[in-house]
Amino acid sequence: MVTPVRTLVVQEINRCIQMITDKPNRGAVKDPQTLRLKEQPEKPVVLIISWLNARQKHLLKYAELYVDQGFDVFVTQITPWQLLWPVKGTQLVAADIVKFLKNNDFKNGLILHGFSVAGYLWGECLVHIARDLPNYQVVLDRVKGQIWDSAADITEISVGVPTALFPKNPTLQNALRKYMLYHMKAFHEPATSHYIRSSQMFHTNLLRCPALFLVSKTDPVGTVEANTRVKDSWEQSGVKTTFHCWDRSPHVGHFRKHRDEYIDVLFHHLRQLNLPAIKQDALLRAKL
Repeated sequence: MVTPVRTLVVQEINRCIQMITDKPNRGAVKDPQTLRLKEQPEKPVVLIISWLNARQKHLLKYAELYVDQGFDVFVTQITPWQLLWPVKGTQLVAADIVKFLKNNDFKNGLILHGFSVAGYLWGECLVHIARDLPNYQVVLDRVKGQIWDSAADITEISVGVPTALFPKNPTLQNALRKYMLYHMKAFHEPATSHYIRSSQMFHTNLLRCPALFLVSKTDPVGTVEANTRVKDSWEQSGVKTTFHCWDRSPHVGHFRKHRDEYIDVLFHHLRQLNLPAIKQDALLRAKL
């Protein structure tokens, strides 16, 4: 018997947020100004915060894992330009993310699953939240768990961006790396100062829900050392953390390289969160 292939549909919420669903006729946004959805999610929700230049086919593989477990899936990402010029780029995306998370109910819980520069983007979200914490506390309360795959800190931006844009061209990587170092020195106020503030917010983190770190000893972008510093800081704040490190695995490539182990670790983490509507047989089906 051949198992039918699941068809996932990608729907635009706005310029930076997408919904991935297996229901093609499902409505999207009721109000573009507030980003409130026409149909409020009845399932637990995961927000996948993507790496730079992620291909949709790769993001759909992660989305399918969550859809099979009974999640509603949303995806957000930033462009290299938005990263380089945060005031007119990443910070506008962060404001939309916070608005989206505040103005929808997510009554069965919300999970963050971030890759690479997602740590920076979420840090910008935290900066936005911290400016009006009483108003946005509801966003923090809704997040029940967090997963950080190959999270990159400010110290690795000059390595990560060239690798993401030119994965198979060392010459262009080297040229862009030199420019990135120049950019961070020359544009301290419009760019680097915001990277530093975001990094500080990510390290202190207003969230207190359990966190899973997925890292590799051979990842030059989301290094073990940088992620360990974050983990230690969070643990001092009372956050329960799980740190899973592979000996050899590429940046944001842990799922591809170690599929079964990745699923085991991820699903074990999710089960500890006691979210409603999680399908207990999902792990078995995901491996088939």
